[in-house]
Amino acid sequence: MARKYIDCREYPSEMNCTMFMSADSDTELLEAAVQHAVAVHGHTDTPELRETLRSLFKEEMRKAA
Repeated sequence: MARKYIDCREYPSEMNCTMFMSADSDTELLEAAVQHAVAVHGHTDTPELRETLRSLFKEEMRKAA
C-alpha cells in the first residue's frame, strides 16, 4: 500500500497554513486531517468534509533504492 499525504499549502487559505500530514493508511490520514480541519480551520466534522478531504489525498512518490 502506498503512503498517502495531504498538504495544506496546496490549498491556499486566508491563514496560509503550512501543515503537511502523511500516513500509511487512508483511515489514519483522514482522522488526522479531520481533526486539523476542525481545530485549525473551523470546519465542522461532516460526511461531506470527510469526502472532500479524502479526495485531496495524494500518493507519495517513492525514491528508488
